[in-house]
Amino acid sequence: MARWPAPGRCKRRLALGVGARRAAAIQARLTAHTLAVAKLGWQPLGGEVVLAVSGLGSRAARHWAGSLGADRSVLQGAGSLGMRMGRQLRRAQCEGSRRIVLIGTDLPQLGAADLEAAFQALETQELVLGPSEDGGYWLIGLRRAQPLLFAGDQAAIGWGSARVLEQTLAIAQRQGLEVALLPRRRDLDRAADLEPWR
Repeated sequence: MARWPAPGRCKRRLALGVGARRAAAIQARLTAHTLAVAKLGWQPLGGEVVLAVSGLGSRAARHWAGSLGADRSVLQGAGSLGMRMGRQLRRAQCEGSRRIVLIGTDLPQLGAADLEAAFQALETQELVLGPSEDGGYWLIGLRRAQPLLFAGDQAAIGWGSARVLEQTLAIAQRQGLEVALLPRRRDLDRAADLEPWR
């Protein structure tokens, strides 16, 4: 899942510290990195790499996805992050996917082994999460769509808050879903997150 890297339209929290143009350039590099890793980690095993795009029309999204080596593109559509992720999972399931992994484009440490581990976990678990240092997650994988993980069954998940992982795990437990956790990672949202990469 990626937002078109245009200044002022992506990485707004990062832009507060480094400026809109630099934030957009970082977004572009992270997106290219993520797609390259996805191709290495899943495509050789027969999977499809789909770029879910926000901030572009369908024609431009297809061109961008092709330039990055994705198999195809889809539009994320409107709504909260949870609504957009849930939509992508339902789409993939309707198309016949049995193991679906969603990743964002803000993890410089992402490697092919991470995706391989996620798909391996889905052989035996119903849900896999990659926890992030900020209380969210950098990866979610499912064998079938689970709408309550994105809307919550009693209250909406606080997307963008430090409680996203905690709330998601609580819903998973209430739904009886077995969860596999990948290693905790730091995603790149704010200027301070750039320190290890300077």
